[in-house]
This record gives sequence, C-alpha cells and structure tokens, in this order.
Amino acid sequence: MDKQTKERLGEIREVIKKYGFDKILGQTVKSKIRGKEEEDDEESNILLDDELPVKLRLMLQELGTTFIKLGQLLSTRPDIVGERIANELANLQDDNPAITYDQVKAIVERELNGNIDDLFEDFSHEHLATASIGQVHEAKLNTGERVAVKVQKEGITDKIDLDIRIMKYIANRADKWNSDIRKINLPGIMEEFDRSIHKEIDYNNEFMNMQRMELNFEDNPEIHIPATYAEYCTSKVLTMEFIAGTKLNDVYESDSDEFDKKLLAKNVLDSYLQQLFIDGFFHGDPHPGNIMILEDNVLCYLDLGMMGFFDNEFKKNLSELFILLVDQDVDGLINQLMYMDILDYDIDTRTLKRDLNDLFGRYFGVELNRFNGILEELLSLMQEYGVILPNEFVTMARGISMVEAIASNLDPEIDIFASIKPIAKQIAKERVNPKQYLKGKKSNLILYEHMLQALPKLLTRAIHKIENEELQFRLEVDITDKVSIIALVSALIIGSSVVSFGPMVFGMPLISLIGYIIAIILSIIGIKKFVMK
Repeated sequence: MDKQTKERLGEIREVIKKYGFDKILGQTVKSKIRGKEEEDDEESNILLDDELPVKLRLMLQELGTTFIKLGQLLSTRPDIVGERIANELANLQDDNPAITYDQVKAIVERELNGNIDDLFEDFSHEHLATASIGQVHEAKLNTGERVAVKVQKEGITDKIDLDIRIMKYIANRADKWNSDIRKINLPGIMEEFDRSIHKEIDYNNEFMNMQRMELNFEDNPEIHIPATYAEYCTSKVLTMEFIAGTKLNDVYESDSDEFDKKLLAKNVLDSYLQQLFIDGFFHGDPHPGNIMILEDNVLCYLDLGMMGFFDNEFKKNLSELFILLVDQDVDGLINQLMYMDILDYDIDTRTLKRDLNDLFGRYFGVELNRFNGILEELLSLMQEYGVILPNEFVTMARGISMVEAIASNLDPEIDIFASIKPIAKQIAKERVNPKQYLKGKKSNLILYEHMLQALPKLLTRAIHKIENEELQFRLEVDITDKVSIIALVSALIIGSSVVSFGPMVFGMPLISLIGYIIAIILSIIGIKKFVMK
C-alpha cells in the first residue's frame, strides 16, 4: 500500500470512527479501520439509533466527493437501504468551492488544444454553477452561438479512483465478516457505483446521451434537448447550447397565461412514457431542477449524465407489469415478477399475495388517477422480502414518481393511468403480433438459415440411429404403450397444424416444421417397435 493510500485510509478511518460506523463493519474490518486489535463483546445498537440516517449523511458529506456520490446513488435505492436512509441521503449537497478562472482556462486549453481566446469569442470569468466534479461557465462561440461549457476539475478522477479502491477494500471485508451487511451485497453495490461514477466523470458519455435523446425527440417540437458541439467536447469538457428558460418551480407559482400548465403536464408525462416504453432510454433523474420551460411551452431536459436503459425484452415485460399493476391483478403481478427474474420461484407467494392485496387496498380503495406513492411502497415491500431489484427498475420507479409529481403539480386533475395504460397495452400487444417474429436481427436470420441447411442431414442421421437402435428417448410417458405414442404423434400434428406465427420455412411456420419432424421420428419409433418387431 503506497503512502497516499495509507494517508487517505487513515482519514477515512477517523471519520468512520467519529460517527460510530466502525462498530457495524465487523471485527476484522474494525481492527483494520481503528488501526489496533480490540475486542468488543458488547452488541452494538447503532442500527437501532434513530439518528443513524443523519449520522450517515454527515459522515458521507465529510468524507468528500466520492462518498457524497455514493450516498446519492443509495438515495435512489430504498429497496436496499430503506426509506428512512434513502430520504435522508437525498439531502446530500454535491458542492465544492469553485476553482479559479485561470484553472478553468488551463483545463479548457489543454483539452481543446488551443488558446481560449481563439477558441471562443467570449468566455465568462464567473461560473454559472459549481459542484464537486465540475463547474459551468457561459461562453460564446466564434460562430455566434451562446453556449454553456462544463469543465471537470483538475485531479478529480485520481481522487475518485483512490477512494473507490479503499471503499472496495472496506466493502469486501465488511461483507466477509458481518452477516447483516452481507445481506445487502455491499461489494456488488460498489461495483455498480464504480461503473456509475466513471460514466458521470466521462463527459463523452453525457455528450452521446444528449445526441441520442435529441434524435429520439427530433420529430417532437414540444420537447427540446440542448444541442452539443462535438469539436468543443472531450472527456473533461462539454460544450452545449445555453438554455435560457423558466424553472419549473416558478411555473408552478405563476398565474401568467404564458404557461399552459395542462399542456406541460401532458407533455412531461407523455415524453417520459416514450422514453420508458418506446425508446428504452430514459432520464435517470428527472427532478424539477433538470427540466426547464422554454418559449411556447416547450419542455427542455437538462443534465443527461445519468440515464437508464431497457432492452426490447425488458420494455415488453415492463409494459405487461404496468398493465397488471393498474388492473390490480395480484396473481398476474407475482407471476410477471417471477418471469422477469425479480422474484425467486421459491418465495412465499401466499404471504406476498396477502401483502400486495393490502397494498392495493390502501391505494386503490377509492377511484384514483395516479400512483401516489404506490411504486415506492412496492419497492419497500420487495425489500421486506429480501429482493434486490435491478438498478434500472429502481431508477425507472424513482423517475416515474418524479414525473408524476411534476405533472400533478402542473395539472392536479391529470389522469396518470389514462396515459400509461394505452401505451403499455400497445407495447404488450406487439409481443404476440406474428409480424414481430419476422423482424428479428440478422443473427436470427442467419441462425434460421443454418437450421434449414442442417435439417435434412439431422433427420437422416436420426432415422439411421433409430434403425440401428442407437437413439433413445427419455419421456415422461411410457413409450412402450401404443396409445401413448399415438397420442403424442396426434398432439404434435394437431399442435403444429394450428400454429400460424413465427419464421416461415417452405411455406409453413418453423415451429410447425419442427413439430412435424418430431412426429415423424416418433412415428418411425412406433412402427419399428410395434409393427416391424
């Protein structure tokens, strides 16, 4: 361990000890952190301390940038840390003293490989905003565009890397020696955090997110994504269109006819549902501070560093899940969560069903038009059952709760369910649309081609092995019974005949062809066994 690591570990050790968290990390880790061997037979009651969430927030705040970012991540995971801690960690302040203009100038010139006075017509010496990782300055390009330039502070990557190494060191040993901590998979959380924060400190990632979002909404004039300027962007400098709009909180309080609040509520909700169910690429932190209102009631999304992503399969599963949730179908909801590998099949479904019915009873006991916290309650219920939800699922739940609150503040009469159900049903309907089976990737088409080419050879080999009694079948039915074979063959033929979807081969669905082939093989077995014996 080098000198720098030892010194930083010592600083972390003292802060952890100051707030009493060394007592819950496990005896071996505690010894490492305290720097001495110490026996402590008294059972710690820190986990029962009502001030635990506040102490945790203060500790993370004192430990600096990396730990603040970890706390902000955990604030989005009530399924892991619980509602009390998550709510408290949401109050973490991500701010640091601003760096000087000379420091900003040096970074910009190094990153953009030029003199700042040549690169920009004007570059403000005063910052617009500052945080622990970077700060923003207003500038003007030589071509006349007004821009905002986000500059990453010097040395921040090295500090984060050092802290993450130490955090992983502590997490692995806490997981090994403390059974309570082991339940939350602290090493796994650290791996997720490592990926998350390195995406955030790479401004190329946010640049690509902004370009992708801009493309997704290019045909929607009511949604705006700030333009980016590639030649002025690197991993440490991000130059984007300067946005001069109205903050959402000011719109809430405004009585001016300038703002169509009902239209804005509809647009913020519909645009987020598009991100979730259509694009599968969504803003991970759509709080009011990250949304501005431009002229003509245009909605503008800001700060696209943290995004969520769903693949096509998860989008379809999610849409079905929302339909079941809105329909209060408890059995279907449990089955869907199992199908999505969120719930284990050996879970106590009877108790879970009772708890879900209680949950629905509280929220759907009267006619409601919005979730009103049901997603947060669902996450808390999953925590009680020891379920660690996929990060994207939790990000989605948190995001839709934020958007619902924004839409409801703009239009208290808006019906959230009325907007969600049609789009979710449309996506779910596409799953069973036969045309979807013909829209596979090129890899699937190649696979089908290989299967077709191999079928004659495989069928010939199978028949040859049957003739030489080299092929054996293990079935749940007794194939020595004539009736069993006849029933199997009949079922395969009938089932294959009614199938009307899937990739077409020789004018028939591939699934049907496979069914017929299996029926032929079973028929040969039957003929050989009962007719030719």
